[in-house]
Amino acid sequence: MTNNLITLYTTTWCGYCKNLKKQLLAKNIPFQEVDIEQDPKAAEHVGKINGGDQIVPTLEFWDSTTMTNPRISDVESKLAERQS
Repeated sequence: MTNNLITLYTTTWCGYCKNLKKQLLAKNIPFQEVDIEQDPKAAEHVGKINGGDQIVPTLEFWDSTTMTNPRISDVESKLAERQS
């Protein structure tokens, strides 16, 4: 994970990834995007997070917690934890 609060693991063809990315941008939530098809280590990491499955979108937060295919409201709740 990087210095960003959120790393978003995606693929180019994933509709759920595109939707979540669009929602994050609309809410001005910064993130770093990593395409797991272009980064084998990221693909392996996502697999470890998801019990062996390379499910996207997977988010990893500043505190190493993760969410797989979350709702934007869940992401906002997680970010609110950091501000409290």
